[in-house]
Amino acid sequence: MRPGRLRRIAGVAAAACLSAGAAGSASGADDASGSRALAGMSPKSLYLLRCSGCHRPDGQGAISAGVPPFAGFMGPLTRDPMGRTYVTHVPGIAGSGLSNAQVAEVLNYVLEDLSAEGPEGRRPFSEAEVARLRAQSIPDVVAYRRGVVARLAKQGVPAVAYPWP
Repeated sequence: MRPGRLRRIAGVAAAACLSAGAAGSASGADDASGSRALAGMSPKSLYLLRCSGCHRPDGQGAISAGVPPFAGFMGPLTRDPMGRTYVTHVPGIAGSGLSNAQVAEVLNYVLEDLSAEGPEGRRPFSEAEVARLRAQSIPDVVAYRRGVVARLAKQGVPAVAYPWP
């Protein structure tokens, strides 16, 4: 296939996706309870659809790409108030279309099933807490994460560094 034709096909596909997303929002497909298409799905299914692309289905991440495995990192991060704010602002959650209740369920699934944290090391998320944390403005999530990670590193908490500036 010629490069010019491939670019046109990609452009048409992107426009179709954007139009479908805009139409879904305008028609009320996404409301306070999250996407209607995702309603009733299990937290594991929501994780697989919205998070596993970066964090992998098993939660092992991709360290070379700056995506940490959940085991060893998620527990300490979510025991820290700024870390809790950060995890509610990661790009996968920010752009997921999930409701606050669904985000809480997914984060709790990660803590319980993928983080290797025992019950004593977990602090579950509530819908109300997720709503409050997501309402905070974090204009530069990468800079925010770097600040959280640097502060935690001073306390001896390990973290995976981002490989990009």
